[in-house]
Amino acid sequence: MMYDASVPVFVHFLNGIAALLRKTEAHVQAKKLDPNAFLTARLFPDMFTFTKQVQLACDFAKGTSARLAGVTNPSHSDEEKSFDELHERIRKTVEFLRGLNKDQFADAADRQITFKAGGKEQTLKGADYLSQVGLPNFYFHVTTAYGLLRHNGLEIGKADFIARF
Repeated sequence: MMYDASVPVFVHFLNGIAALLRKTEAHVQAKKLDPNAFLTARLFPDMFTFTKQVQLACDFAKGTSARLAGVTNPSHSDEEKSFDELHERIRKTVEFLRGLNKDQFADAADRQITFKAGGKEQTLKGADYLSQVGLPNFYFHVTTAYGLLRHNGLEIGKADFIARF
């Protein structure tokens, strides 16, 4: 149950972000735009850039899944500066997620998950961690990335966000 509620969801929406990146690249080429206008876009000066939103979506997908599976969370440096590098980060994250199996999540709902948030250490049962921390943060960053692309002129809609290809 915990595996099904997390890993396939993360993989699906990360593949959706990858599809949005491909649409953005095509848009940038067709309109002869500066890719950095999208990569560094933000909704407000104190918010993270598009690139950081994608990085954080990947981080929440792999971090949440690793904690629930009881395995080491792979570390990815936050050095992406191009669409290709963001594609690679998504690829590595999806590869990690696909390497997990349902058996690793057998006791995940009741497993105590300890994590840092706001500089403080917190502990929640796995089911609460997934529903109150992992998925909401993941969706927040995916949604913000989508909103940044739409705000900057990419012609996408709800079907692109839901990623039903």
